[in-house]
Amino acid sequence: MKAELIKRFEDDIHVLERELKSELPKEIQRARELGDLRENAEYQAAKDRQSFVQARLSMLHKRVAELSLMNLGRIPEDRAGFGSTVHLLESGSRTVVYQLVLPEDADPDKGWISTASPIGRALMGKEEGDEVSVPTPNGIRDFELVKLITIHGD
Repeated sequence: MKAELIKRFEDDIHVLERELKSELPKEIQRARELGDLRENAEYQAAKDRQSFVQARLSMLHKRVAELSLMNLGRIPEDRAGFGSTVHLLESGSRTVVYQLVLPEDADPDKGWISTASPIGRALMGKEEGDEVSVPTPNGIRDFELVKLITIHGD
């Protein structure tokens, strides 16, 4: 999971660096040739894109560095943490299954919730049998953690 995310970020970095070093300078030069830069929408759009790409590259480099330092061995083997799959009984009625992932991978439709989301935060450090109440925008949701599979495969 960690390696796949780093690879995805590095692929994004490669694409953005090519755009920043090759494509955007050409766009900026073409826009300059159109004349007055104060009223040149193409020039302003290219400069705005350049700023966005630089900021995105900076963020991606930072995330790759953070992920590289992440020690998966420090994730508990008996409690919910990053990479865990949790089976939750919601309010005694239905079972929902979530995997706790990094914010970049969150996709509720696939059952992937961020460790930074309200439910993700509430589940961190919980064990099988624990009850969890989570304040959400739609009200309090009560769960019982009925099954836990950690990143270690327990």
